[in-house]
Amino acid sequence: MKTGARESESRYRALLQLLRTADTLWNASRLFFERWRISPSQFNILNLLYSEPSGLSQTELSRQLIMHRSNVTGLVDRLEARGLVRRKDVASDRRAYRVVLTETGRRLLKRILPRYYEGAERVWNGLSPRRITELTAALRDIALKAEAIAAEPHLENTE
Repeated sequence: MKTGARESESRYRALLQLLRTADTLWNASRLFFERWRISPSQFNILNLLYSEPSGLSQTELSRQLIMHRSNVTGLVDRLEARGLVRRKDVASDRRAYRVVLTETGRRLLKRILPRYYEGAERVWNGLSPRRITELTAALRDIALKAEAIAAEPHLENTE
């Protein structure tokens, strides 16, 4: 499908705005979680574990967070050092373990979540549930297309 210059420029500006928005949200999240001395990524781990009493493997965490497993290791190490999570051996596999939320981690998350949800409501204020659903679907579609482009073989610049 061929697009005109004006349409291409509009799409380029939309991508720039999407990147600016993602960057702004990340920075706001970083500042928001600073008061509890955790990062947005650490919060995401705690939040994922909150609804999984039996815990999650590091591989499961990395898949859900769309993050390399080695990065998850460092996050879990820091959370474990603070007593917010612990590694629990898997009886059927001595090499495996599950990361579980400790009671201290659960208490911290219970303090954070009301403020987090309040902030999320303020971010989405003025958008209808239908518009949010449409936006979520559009963002998912954009992400899938970007992943497909990234997976294409890259040609060397011959200049």
